[in-house]
Amino acid sequence: MLGVRTVWRTVGDGEFFCPGCGGDRNYHRRVGRRRLVVFGLPLLSRGPAGPVVECTACGARYGMDTLDHPTTTRFSAMLRDAVHTVALAVLAAGGTEARTVRRAAVGAVRAAGFADCSEEQLVTLIEALAADTGRLPGLRPPAGTGFDARGTALAIELHEALEPLAPHLAPAGRESILLQGARIALADGPYRPAEREVLGTVGRALSLCPEETERLLAAATRTPS
Repeated sequence: MLGVRTVWRTVGDGEFFCPGCGGDRNYHRRVGRRRLVVFGLPLLSRGPAGPVVECTACGARYGMDTLDHPTTTRFSAMLRDAVHTVALAVLAAGGTEARTVRRAAVGAVRAAGFADCSEEQLVTLIEALAADTGRLPGLRPPAGTGFDARGTALAIELHEALEPLAPHLAPAGRESILLQGARIALADGPYRPAEREVLGTVGRALSLCPEETERLLAAATRTPS
């Protein structure tokens, strides 16, 4: 007899990861207005409702913060780009002369989703970074890190690639990315100082504490490649 009814209207749409469906789905962004209903007749306004995200498949409604979670497609691309950036940064720090290092980097990048990656492509990208002196005007390497401007540019790219990804990765996933970089660095022998600096940057960008990063880097030296 007496109740409150919400009348919804759609103000936008898109694609999101639906927690209820467990996959990528289309959504409607909806806003509404609550009204007091007496005997089925809407009478008094009870104020606005929403906005909400409504899945077009299951009909479930969620808060707008649901859109902060990347879609499966976007997450895969973020992960692929993260591994690619880590591989480039480690190669830039340790050098590309050793064939074992180049092969380890290519293997990691291909496994992440760049199936056509080659040694030549990675080396060319690093050489292009080194030649592009105007890419980051005024950039100076941090004192005492062993980084050149190329390495510093890649350190910035590491943060840009890894920090948005880290909140959506389980601890094992964040550790896996760091360990992939460690295996590339170790492919031609013990860590070089610049390689350790890059891997420390990877750990920080992935929200790993310094102690955990050091533990993982030490464990990698004891694990056969």
